[in-house]
Amino acid sequence: MGDPKRDELKVANQRAILAGVFNPDECPNREGALDELKGLVKTAGVNVVGEIVQFRDTPHPAHCLGTGKMEELKLLVETTGAEMVVFDNNLSPSQGRALEMAVEKPIVDRSEVILDIFATHAQTHEAMLQVELAQLMYFRTRLKRMWTHLERIGGGIGAGRGPGEKQLETDRRLIDKRISELKAKLKHVEDRRERTVSGRRDQQTVSLVGYTNAGKSTLMRALTGADVLVEDKLFATLDTRTRRWAVPNYGEVLLSDTVGFVRDLPHHLVASFRSTLEEARHADLLLHVVDASNPDAERQIHTCIQVLEEIGVDCSKMLLVLNKVDQVDDRSHIDVLRRHYENTITISAATNQGIDNLSSIVAMRLSGGFVTIELETDSGNGKLLSWLTQHSQELDRSYTDDSSSRVKIRCRIAKHFVNAIDAENTTIMVMDSADTTETIL
Repeated sequence: MGDPKRDELKVANQRAILAGVFNPDECPNREGALDELKGLVKTAGVNVVGEIVQFRDTPHPAHCLGTGKMEELKLLVETTGAEMVVFDNNLSPSQGRALEMAVEKPIVDRSEVILDIFATHAQTHEAMLQVELAQLMYFRTRLKRMWTHLERIGGGIGAGRGPGEKQLETDRRLIDKRISELKAKLKHVEDRRERTVSGRRDQQTVSLVGYTNAGKSTLMRALTGADVLVEDKLFATLDTRTRRWAVPNYGEVLLSDTVGFVRDLPHHLVASFRSTLEEARHADLLLHVVDASNPDAERQIHTCIQVLEEIGVDCSKMLLVLNKVDQVDDRSHIDVLRRHYENTITISAATNQGIDNLSSIVAMRLSGGFVTIELETDSGNGKLLSWLTQHSQELDRSYTDDSSSRVKIRCRIAKHFVNAIDAENTTIMVMDSADTTETIL
């Protein structure tokens, strides 16, 4: 059996025609209908030599494209010398076979391109296991297409002779065995990650989620100073990375950057990367990063929420972060997004615009609000005074006696931290909005 990863086809460095069938009611940006596919194939290293788009209510059941467009595609393949055709649609196995017979060139659908990108970008052992599982589950139902690719390139089975059903069944059994092995390995990884995430319950956690290339890694670098990969490519990040973030006037939290999403992300890929997204499921707060300069920003928001809900993430703890506002030409576009979605903030991670405001809002959301407290303690209580410096905003300080042995501090602090103050030899009072006081310790 050939290697299911890419024995049947390697998309990099191929001359390709891009094709797609779109429902006119679901495609507001008709001129840019293939823009996202262009970004995907660019990341995969494909050379685009032509495009063909059709708007119809549903794809043709046999060829995806209608009869007339099929003839246009054949002519375009001939005149451009294309080596393959890449569809923005997810094709059924029968559609893929019919298209290949019609144009006599390899046909690649959207899922195959995404799987190819993930396979190229996977660096860690976990990511490689996840991608291999997704590929095997995807290609299992497409073994006949894989064999026709091998026949075309002389893959060792003799010109003009198709593989017997016996060989296909053998291949399916081998794939099923490998799928079982990968699922067992990933279950072990998921259990280990669950224990790791659960072990952080005493620390506040924030996860960055969002569409691929929305600027999550750039934002993580801006917030934490972490040396993380920042590239203008789709799916530059596949592995979850966690860094410490010192939130001003709040304290330290753990910030995680997760794999990006994309429209029509293959279901098997979402299932395989479930353990990677464990951080998002257990986070105290989600920062949903959106490329506000993208005309399809609203659809991208919907896509991300849909995937997050599919893996069991509570989206009520989400803050929508409209990023790249420095690249937005028409501010009304942002106004529309803010009207449609609650809990939004505008920033530019690249220029640090709005970063301070974002930090303040995160502190507010994690703390459940702030209160002003007044406490009196020994001036030599260095541990408490240092802790207050990290977790509160000091408003006033005075000494209660001539020897300066007791200090009185008035500060603004998150409600979340009030009960965490070491109260030994310390008097604490919470000041409410009416300037009255209540002794709590």
